[in-house]
Amino acid sequence: MDQPVKQQLYSFCKAFIGNRLERIQKNIDSLQEALTSETKSSAGDKHETGRAMIQLEREKLGNQLAEAQLLQELFKRIPLRSGLSQVGLGSVVRTDQQNYYMGISAGELKIDGVSYFAIAPNTPIGKLFLGKQVGDIVDFNSRRIVIQRIE
Repeated sequence: MDQPVKQQLYSFCKAFIGNRLERIQKNIDSLQEALTSETKSSAGDKHETGRAMIQLEREKLGNQLAEAQLLQELFKRIPLRSGLSQVGLGSVVRTDQQNYYMGISAGELKIDGVSYFAIAPNTPIGKLFLGKQVGDIVDFNSRRIVIQRIE
C-alpha cells in the first residue's frame, strides 16, 4: 500500500530542507577550499580583493545555512497527524482550485497526477487559510477559493 498523501508531502518537504542544507554546506566547503588556495597562491591587492570576495560569499552562505537550519527546526514541529477541523500546520487543504500542504514553502509536488503546493503559514495565502474550516471562502489575487476538505 502506498504512503498516504500527507506522509508523502511531509517527506517531500523534509527532503527539500535536507537537500537545501546539503547544497549550502557543499558551497561553504568549496569556498573554504578556495580561500585556502587563495592564501597559498598570491600576495598583494589582488590577493586581498579575492579573499574579501570569498569571505563575503561565505558570510552570505552562513546566513543561508542558519535560515535553513531554523526552517528545519520549525519543520520538526509539524504534526503528521492532525484531526483538526481547521486549517493548521501540517494540514492538507483541498479547495475548488488547488490543493495545498501547510508546512514550508517548497513548491509543487504531484502525487498520482494530482498537484499539491507546499506553502508556509507565513505566506500571503497561508495566512488566509490558517484557522479556516471546510466551506469557508478565501479571497486571494482576485480569486474566490472554497475550502472543500481538510486532512
